Amino acid sequence: MSDTLTLTPNSPDTATGTSGLITVLERITLVPNEPLDAAPTAARPLARIEIHGDLAGAEADWRAFEADAVLTPFQSFVWIAAWQCHVGHLTGTKPAIVFGRDADGRLLFILPLAIDRHAGIRRLCWLASDLCDYNAPLLARNWPAQPGEFAAAWRKVVQTLRATPGFAFDLVDMSKLPQTIDEVRNPFLDLDVLANASSAHIARLFGTWDEYYFEVRSSATRKKERKQVKHLGEFGEVRFVDVKDSADLDRTLATLEAQKTRSFARMGVENLFARAGYPEFYRDVANNRGLIHVSRLDVGATQAATSLGLTFRGCYYLVLSSYDDGELSKWGPGRAHLRELLRYAIEHGQTRFDFTIGDELYKRDWADVELPIYDYVEAATLVGWPLATAINLYRRTKRFIKTTPALWSAYSKARAIVGKLSGRSAPKTESSD
Repeated sequence: MSDTLTLTPNSPDTATGTSGLITVLERITLVPNEPLDAAPTAARPLARIEIHGDLAGAEADWRAFEADAVLTPFQSFVWIAAWQCHVGHLTGTKPAIVFGRDADGRLLFILPLAIDRHAGIRRLCWLASDLCDYNAPLLARNWPAQPGEFAAAWRKVVQTLRATPGFAFDLVDMSKLPQTIDEVRNPFLDLDVLANASSAHIARLFGTWDEYYFEVRSSATRKKERKQVKHLGEFGEVRFVDVKDSADLDRTLATLEAQKTRSFARMGVENLFARAGYPEFYRDVANNRGLIHVSRLDVGATQAATSLGLTFRGCYYLVLSSYDDGELSKWGPGRAHLRELLRYAIEHGQTRFDFTIGDELYKRDWADVELPIYDYVEAATLVGWPLATAINLYRRTKRFIKTTPALWSAYSKARAIVGKLSGRSAPKTESSD
């Protein structure tokens, strides 16, 4: 069964095993300093590094640690394990999950890393990186406690991996590093990071839906949006559907996939649903109702807009969204659906709405926080140096283009032409979806 909500225009007066485990004992001596966190904490130096070559050997400790660790939902075991099951094993990606413990055996951090091949070069990267909007470590609260502690630990991790048979690599590619993790500073910023071409955008929520909506949207915008909902109503009843029934979930995800496939074609970008294992991954994680939220906006019998989001520690993360590109698109079904998602988040006690990585205009329309994203790329061997150099050059160039309006406009138009030449002409659609 699915929960449904009938929409009406807002009134202007209404306010596993351990076979993959390698243990290496290391001790790091650090110079005492003031803690980075405001709350004082006892020093807990890194004493031991463990490398897990499979998820089964890491699962129990990972699940226990993530209950109170600093992380994003993309580092939850269920998300990453589903990716490895449906995608990673097909591409030959090898988990290289690193546990860092103190002298008493307590976890200080988990690094969900992997080794794959990129252009024939062995690359150390994040596990499930391509389907994580944010890549980050899992950290114990109040760790690292001293300046330079994480950088020293990272050097030990790299040395240990390279010295362990089966885990050698030629370059390090840590992409999509958010400036903060669960509102705590990301210690990867202590390394020589490079600004990513994109940022993320977050809306801070407050009050009731009416209070929030009337505060952040002008009267002219509210009036326009009421008219759009009224026009949508001419095609049938407009309803927000909180999808819960398994059969309904499958239908909604199939619609989302079809809508996103047409959108990717119009933009001239690769269709991620054409990649092996991707549709299966989303169907798998969508059944985790404690983390995943699937919804849609129905207009009569038409699924006019769909989305998949994550709810985690008071924050709603919008991961995938799409809308019908037919006649309904003139009246903003995607925008109407987004408003209902914001309403849903507020009514379910969320205090933040994270649009995740990407600089689309509709995100900027609502967000009042911009979250910088970074990359860290470094050669580990002479073999890896040319590729590391090329990746850094490519990403610097991409950022320059994206932050130069004239260049980005020209690039976007050229990409759209490619989409049209692929055989799918772009109909007139809502600009902010």
